[in-house]
Amino acid sequence: MRPDTVRRGADGRGDSRAQSGTRADSRTQPGARTEPDDAWDDGLIARRVNETTAPEQPAVVETRPSAPQTVPPLAYDGPLRSRLDALRELVGLSRARLDNKTLAEAGRVLDEAAARRKLSGQHTVVAVAGATGSGKSQLFNALAGVAISETGVRRPTTAAPIACSWSDGAAGLIDRLGIPGRLRRRPLQSPEAEAQLRGLVLVDLPDLDSAAVQHREQAEKVLELVDAIIWVLDPEKYADAVLHERYLRPMAGHAEVMFVVLNQVDRLPGEAAHQVLDDLRRLLDEDGIPLGEYGEPGATVLALSALTGDGVGELREALGQFVTERGAAARRISADLDAAAVRLWPVYATTRRAGLSEQARDEFSARLADAVGATAAGEAAERAWLRSANRACGTPWLRLWRWFHVRREPQTGRVQLRAQQADEQATARQRVEQAVRTVADRASTGLPTPWAQAVREAAVRGAQGLPEALDELAERTGLPAGRPPTPGWWPVAVLAQASMTILQVVGGLWLVGQIVGVIPPNLGVPVMLMVAGIIGGPIVEWSCRMAARGPARRYGLDAERRLREAAAGCGRARVLDPVASELLRYREVREQYGKVTGAGVGVR
Repeated sequence: MRPDTVRRGADGRGDSRAQSGTRADSRTQPGARTEPDDAWDDGLIARRVNETTAPEQPAVVETRPSAPQTVPPLAYDGPLRSRLDALRELVGLSRARLDNKTLAEAGRVLDEAAARRKLSGQHTVVAVAGATGSGKSQLFNALAGVAISETGVRRPTTAAPIACSWSDGAAGLIDRLGIPGRLRRRPLQSPEAEAQLRGLVLVDLPDLDSAAVQHREQAEKVLELVDAIIWVLDPEKYADAVLHERYLRPMAGHAEVMFVVLNQVDRLPGEAAHQVLDDLRRLLDEDGIPLGEYGEPGATVLALSALTGDGVGELREALGQFVTERGAAARRISADLDAAAVRLWPVYATTRRAGLSEQARDEFSARLADAVGATAAGEAAERAWLRSANRACGTPWLRLWRWFHVRREPQTGRVQLRAQQADEQATARQRVEQAVRTVADRASTGLPTPWAQAVREAAVRGAQGLPEALDELAERTGLPAGRPPTPGWWPVAVLAQASMTILQVVGGLWLVGQIVGVIPPNLGVPVMLMVAGIIGGPIVEWSCRMAARGPARRYGLDAERRLREAAAGCGRARVLDPVASELLRYREVREQYGKVTGAGVGVR
């Protein structure tokens, strides 16, 4: 048995007599040992185990109290609760628009926040993570004051996470990490040291660069669940690209719950330790990790030697203050929220104001009105009003000629008219489709891809059957049934025209009577009557036509307005309202996203 390795039975229990007998000696830190100058293996991987060290100091297996203890659950403050509620609302509103993979991280944060809130708020779970040979297990033992985690030259040494709790009531937290009872320990320390770290749950993780894939996966799983992390680096691997790119850089937002420890500084001569530490700070700054110096929030960076104990006390003091604040769990959840919000930025952020402007709506309505021929319908209504006026106020001879002309119109013209109507319908359908595409593009411009796609799909769904609905609308609303309304002056005009016609008829009959010899010859009077009727009839018709222009124009504009309003209402119900609904949903999720990020602002 190696002197720095604890051997236990299959049930994980230690010898209580040995434990009680060594409690007083356990106050001496393992880091107080010294090694001769030739105690190196190769200087790059690990230290050689010192076979001449003092006998091991076994740790105590964590035992559950006979009666369950009541531990106050974790309580989130108001802003954090609001952000979690906003994220929950955000996920709910986005289920139908975003895939599960996009929302997976946000869902995980919500689940972990809910699970952590139910557990102890008096404990802080801190993981000790590092690469092979960094000395993390040795640091873990130094903090515990007893050899708990296995150390040595064999790699990987730590095959499974090991938990050490400084106080009772942390069983639920350790259960959440999936650490079995045989891998749970209690430290052997002085009452002062134990009081300093009361509430701490320290977890030694497998190597992050372990050759065993399952070890790395297990370590990464625990890293997602702990409240804080101690990154243990060594002088050889502190700049390792895998460590920085895979772990440190992605967790830059978690700086306030991170300790970055440069271990094994006793291997560096002279000022080399300060130079390596400065270079480590530079690398952390490049990773985007703020450093908690000069009272600023950020990561705590320390240099120490777990072997000699140099700097371990400073780390223990910083850990004690950190645990006493009882705020690590909430800060970790808040940092997870920030990370989730950053991942969701591409699907919620926009650089422009979302929505349809009044100009876009008006242009869409105008395109639909042109498609149904609102202008042509207004002009047709105006012509119909004028025709009605001409029929009522025109001379009988002119109306008779027009009727004869219509009767002689060839039938081929009607066939051409039907062909022209078919072409107009096809053109109108194309105009409607173009109007829908234009309004969809304007509404979706600048939106994130999922929401832009949702807006286009809503417009396409609404456009189905829209041309047919507009055609039916044009037939029903275009020209009113029956004749146009009759103005008040029409009876007077009709009476005047009838008088002119009567004058012509009387004059003509008078002349015929004179020719036949029934009436005595007198050409002056009948000729004057006929001339008055012939000249007065067109004058009355022209006067009525001039007087009818204003009412006919108003009648045509009213018919055009009704058709435009009907077309706009149909387009609004089928296209604009569904598009506006999607934009409103996006505005709601954007507001919730603003609450998640803590900005408290809605859509731009």
